[in-house]
Amino acid sequence: MRSLITGGAGFIGSHLAEFLIERGDEVVVVDDLSTGRLANLDRITGHPEFSFTEGDIRDEDLMAKLATEVDRIFHLAAAVGVMLIVKRPVHTIETNIQGTEIVLRCAAKHGLPVLVASSSEVCGKGTGVAFEEEHDMVLGPTSRSRWSYAASKAVDEFLALAYHREQGQRTVVARFFNTIGPRQIGQYGMVVPRFVSQALKGGPITVFGDGTQSRSFAWVGDVIRAIVGLIEEPEASGRVFNVGCDEEITIGKLAEKVRDMVDPGLAIVHVPYDEAYEEGFEDLGRRVPDLTRVREAIGYEPTLGLDEILKLIIEDIRGRLDASIRIDRPSDCGQW
Repeated sequence: MRSLITGGAGFIGSHLAEFLIERGDEVVVVDDLSTGRLANLDRITGHPEFSFTEGDIRDEDLMAKLATEVDRIFHLAAAVGVMLIVKRPVHTIETNIQGTEIVLRCAAKHGLPVLVASSSEVCGKGTGVAFEEEHDMVLGPTSRSRWSYAASKAVDEFLALAYHREQGQRTVVARFFNTIGPRQIGQYGMVVPRFVSQALKGGPITVFGDGTQSRSFAWVGDVIRAIVGLIEEPEASGRVFNVGCDEEITIGKLAEKVRDMVDPGLAIVHVPYDEAYEEGFEDLGRRVPDLTRVREAIGYEPTLGLDEILKLIIEDIRGRLDASIRIDRPSDCGQW
């Protein structure tokens, strides 16, 4: 199979590219490198079955050309991270909606299956104990920029399902719930790499809000296997699937767990949402997926627990920090 991965230089996309290359597929990655990094693709750069194109998914001529070279598309490119979404809402809306529209249109011309990556953000302020794919969406007011991301990803889901219903295109939506693992960075608000980086730098670990909000965290390797399984399962077409882990933990407990694994003496401090993001920022009490549908469709089960994943992330970030120190440290002759 020849697969196109949009956003393939990102955290999830780079792991997907490696997985597909390792099993013998050809992989084409397109990424504008706004949040992705070429370093994420170091392990497969130069491989004869891999190619990289720097470009914007909103460039329809580029996407039309790439669509003629592949058999299927994993559409992962999107604005990511709460920090980025709050600071750049125009970029968020345009990238997520216009980009997905172009990807689907180009794919439809060539009859290509498409997996569209969505987000648990579309669940909004829903009160379900475990969110099912068919639960109602409850979003906040348009004056709160964080909801622009939820709304844009909901439109992405509507578009993917509309192409399936109206044109018979094979589309499937994977709704991600907090995917974590090596290579993820905390720059745009991802909580686990942010906590780990803070801890390895000597703290304090900063918890936004009171820490009672709960989330579930899924191993990137499990998520990759799920999305490959979904795009290859014909019966999954035209449907939305939660992909994640259904074991939850409060953010306060997560901070304590990271602290205890790195240095039990580190301080944990709480920062009000208004200071962390923007005035009037709304967070969600719980965000846990119901995985019944994806289990029934492809036999999906999470394989790694949170403690095991955290160990791998700590090792990864420690290595990156050590490498950064070596690069920045002056040499014996006084040069940088």
